[in-house]
Amino acid sequence: MRRSRADILREYGPFPGTDHVHGVTFDGSDVWFAAGDRLRAFDPATGAARRDIAVAAHAGTAFDGRHFFQLAEDRIQKIDAATGRVLTTLPAPGGGGDSGLTWAEGSLWVGQYRDRKIHQIDPDTGALLRTIESNRFVTGVTWVEGELWHGTWDGDESELRHLDARTGDVIEVLQMPAGTGVSGLESDGAERFYCGGGRSGTVRAVRRPRRP
Repeated sequence: MRRSRADILREYGPFPGTDHVHGVTFDGSDVWFAAGDRLRAFDPATGAARRDIAVAAHAGTAFDGRHFFQLAEDRIQKIDAATGRVLTTLPAPGGGGDSGLTWAEGSLWVGQYRDRKIHQIDPDTGALLRTIESNRFVTGVTWVEGELWHGTWDGDESELRHLDARTGDVIEVLQMPAGTGVSGLESDGAERFYCGGGRSGTVRAVRRPRRP
């Protein structure tokens, strides 16, 4: 297992009117984060606020190219990205104990914080397809170039962890500075992770390690 300090490239926020950042996602242009009663977006190049969508947004957030998926208590809302309208809802596999959320390979991947699990579910029916177990609390979840990563936050310590998706074994750990939480996690598909900062009201960009 490789272990290193996380390289924080930039911190965005705190954002006016936001006292907690939950889930985080990326639509190819803007970074979106769940702020309790709405989804909010900002330009990662400038940090400038973009649009927002009034919708319950209590935990993980995902984007499939046309829709947002947003955890709200014990359900997952499917939201039209163009109009902001909630199209349908699915039961969340953790029944309200869910944390992170991401889209990959035609499926939704849902973290369960205290159960230390990541579930793959069918985005149309909510059916459970498989479960990956971690040995730490699970906050945000993301896939990038075939790599499964999740955030963890326990007390004053937080990490980004790369797991073997078949076995759950830890391949690599990026350790965040003490007191820097990770409440949500998403990749930009290349060299950056975007990490929700919980009650700090911020989002941090962290450099993704590159392979030799």
